[in-house]
Amino acid sequence: MHKDLEYKIIDTGDGRKLESYSGYVMNRPDPQALWPKTLTKEWEKFDAIFIDDSKSGKREERGTWKTFKTLPEDSSINFFRDLKCSIKLNPFKHTGIFPEQYDNWKFMDEILTKTEKKNPKVLNLFGYTGCASVVAANAGAEVTHVDASKPSIGVGMKNAEMSGLKDAPIRWILDDAFAFVKKELRRGNTYEGIIMDPPAFGRGSAGQVWKLEEQFVDFVQETAKLLSPDALFFIVNGYASGYSHVAYKQNLEAIFKTGKVESKELLIEDSTGKYLPCGIVARWKSE
Repeated sequence: MHKDLEYKIIDTGDGRKLESYSGYVMNRPDPQALWPKTLTKEWEKFDAIFIDDSKSGKREERGTWKTFKTLPEDSSINFFRDLKCSIKLNPFKHTGIFPEQYDNWKFMDEILTKTEKKNPKVLNLFGYTGCASVVAANAGAEVTHVDASKPSIGVGMKNAEMSGLKDAPIRWILDDAFAFVKKELRRGNTYEGIIMDPPAFGRGSAGQVWKLEEQFVDFVQETAKLLSPDALFFIVNGYASGYSHVAYKQNLEAIFKTGKVESKELLIEDSTGKYLPCGIVARWKSE
């Protein structure tokens, strides 16, 4: 992995992944790991293991963590340059960070640090714990971070503070993403960069139901209208959506007639050389 990311996957296989967060080793399920494990002894010792106990058939795996070594309350890792993200064992098996997004953080950072535009405005929709928001603010952007989860926004604010960006121009907005986009369109606000990571299924801050297969096209098209005439980039992530990155790319190609559109699978290589698929992305940049 990247030298400024204090994370690595030790091994993958048999539907699981063995990961290290600054030396704290976790054993988590991953449905993409369809192959046999490569290592043996390494799987015999870990600090925490996630056990899926969901019986409801819901879209997200819910379970419990069995810990053999307590994760410190203020645990964090460097995730990009010297920026920090707090780590927490979540009952939906998440940890507060998606390391495969490093490629997008780098993409965004390079564009923002090279632009001659002073304090470009960036919108981060479905912002979760704010890693992309922190990267953008660190690169000189004025950021609007939108998420429907109050606890996630709280973690995002903590991550900004730990990264030395407590007073950076980041607006933390508790709202449904699509509802916020519609309000911004009515207000006439625009942004130079937009990044979004819509889930396959979710609920807004007021209980609104989000279904990717029903709302994705309209949502992306409406959100793209928020880009300023001198916009820099537009990033659409897909996590557990079941769609190909080619479908996302062709969606953006229908919107952007200039600049460059690209798409790819987001992958992380484990220590044995196997690649774990972690989602998809399509993104546009102005030049």
